[in-house]
Amino acid sequence: MDIRSHTLDRIRKFFSGGLDIVEFAGLLVIAFATTVAIYQEILVMLGAHKVTLADLLLMFLYLEVLAMIGQYFRSGHIPVRYPLYIAMVALARYMILDVKDMNEWRMLAVACAIFLLTVAVLAIRFGHVKFPYREDQESRDRPYVRE
Repeated sequence: MDIRSHTLDRIRKFFSGGLDIVEFAGLLVIAFATTVAIYQEILVMLGAHKVTLADLLLMFLYLEVLAMIGQYFRSGHIPVRYPLYIAMVALARYMILDVKDMNEWRMLAVACAIFLLTVAVLAIRFGHVKFPYREDQESRDRPYVRE
């Protein structure tokens, strides 16, 4: 190993560590902001003395964001399904809230978008089961072995 490759390895480790810190800080900011948004939504519901379907769907979106952050902290990666779930709920919320102002074509377009996202989730799940990652396959072959 020459001095040049050793220096490059040190630079890579330095920037990788820095990016990890920025990523961690960003996720903490998102988690805190989402928590604040949940609190604000609860205050709105308490002030109005009622809970609407739109409120519940918005709270569900917030919880999905927190679940996605929690999944990242547990496993180190975010399954692509989580943002797809969030998008489906957001589109459903949009459709429910603005149904009176939508024409037939817009409503059909939103419904088709939700359907396409659903098909994407099913395709991803099928691909993950049919063609698992190597580490997933190893854990299935040895389900009771802990490392």
